[in-house]
Amino acid sequence: MAWFVSTSARADTLRIASFNTELARQGPGLLLRDIRKGDRQVRAVQQVISRAAADIMVLQGIDYDFNAAAVSALRDGVSDLGQDYPYLFALRPNSGWQSGIDLDGDGRIGGPRDAQGYGRFAGEGGMAILSRFPILTNEVVDFSRLLWAEQDWAEGPRAPGVVRAEAAGLQRLSSVGHWVVPVEMPGGGRITVLVFHATPPVFDGPEDRNGYRNADELRLWLAYLDGALGAPVSGPFVVAGDANADPVRGEGRKAALYAVLHDPRLQDPVPLSATGNTDTVFWKQTGPMRVDYILPASDLPVLGSGVMWPRPEDPFAPVVNQASRHRLVWVDIALPE
Repeated sequence: MAWFVSTSARADTLRIASFNTELARQGPGLLLRDIRKGDRQVRAVQQVISRAAADIMVLQGIDYDFNAAAVSALRDGVSDLGQDYPYLFALRPNSGWQSGIDLDGDGRIGGPRDAQGYGRFAGEGGMAILSRFPILTNEVVDFSRLLWAEQDWAEGPRAPGVVRAEAAGLQRLSSVGHWVVPVEMPGGGRITVLVFHATPPVFDGPEDRNGYRNADELRLWLAYLDGALGAPVSGPFVVAGDANADPVRGEGRKAALYAVLHDPRLQDPVPLSATGNTDTVFWKQTGPMRVDYILPASDLPVLGSGVMWPRPEDPFAPVVNQASRHRLVWVDIALPE
């Protein structure tokens, strides 16, 4: 278990983790209820977060509420296990945010697929960040409201039937969100975390709407680094999130993920599990896949990386299995002077 030992005690080393907790519930307020009553899955998620001992923890699949009550309660439970996160951040996600039109073409409005991102209620399956260090909230850049049809670098709007005319003026690209979040480091430096959660490239028709959307959600980061969305990040940064895409297996338009993983401004540490695999999720329909990523800037020295997927005989394996079908991924980086 040495690969879970935190290196954060060193002032020049930072551990960043990303974890799709799958803490989405079927209605607003239900997650907070489950956290307060000590739900088994919630408790397992808290144990996984505590075991990872990351300095910056990026979470997906956690329901959003206006006062961040659920993520605050989750954070408090992690603190009870010995890992303190004084700073947290969350924005309202696109998931469950109703568009007001029939986006999925089923003849009705108000369904989960008529929202800007799939969701049965506003805020279902959002994102959050827990941090040991101050999050510079006033400097956060949120790309979540960008209209898909207005992005000239995106491929989906140019493909037949993907963005219908009635949706062009309101359909957002981000299914959950894309955030640029600067975090202050000890000594006055900063690192910027580019956070996202892309839509699965399935559950659509022959037009491949979700496939194109997934690919363009990944391309957004390349467009940002190119300067197509305003001034790009300066200084140390990492991309962290759930791409819902595997480089080889499963559905999806592979060229977009390939372009991200091989962009010269980024590096892919390819974290391994205790069994030597790169998989980060197990779905019954597809089997194991790699869909969760942390991609540091190419000039950041990587000291280590891993996927929290213990061997079956490991005493912690049942906790990991209880927490989520996804597995937490982490990367240790050496911060520059």
